[in-house]
Amino acid sequence: MGLLVKIVIAAAALWVAVQVVPGLDFEGSVVTLLLVALVLGIINAVVKPILTVLSLPFIILTLGLFLLVVNAIALWIVIRLSGALDLGLTSDGFGSTFLGALVVSLVAWGLETVTGVRD
Repeated sequence: MGLLVKIVIAAAALWVAVQVVPGLDFEGSVVTLLLVALVLGIINAVVKPILTVLSLPFIILTLGLFLLVVNAIALWIVIRLSGALDLGLTSDGFGSTFLGALVVSLVAWGLETVTGVRD
């Protein structure tokens, strides 16, 4: 049940990011958005820890701010996979992806706090 709630939270965060960030677009149904959220969850579980370890010197040097770039790279991977799987999530460039990752992180954090869902 917790995994399902996390996927719905990620889908809601992606929807908010698409609505707020210019250059980040989604064309598809709610089911497709849930599939994109599932892909995001898989990327965050598998690829993001590897990226974090590989970029650890930059994270330490920037006092953790480089984690924002790691989040943007993870979202960029999701956008590329979305294009390959024809799921409908697109971005105009790194700026839109970076802002989208920031919005997704903040909205997901807020919703997880409100719902009480933890890792």
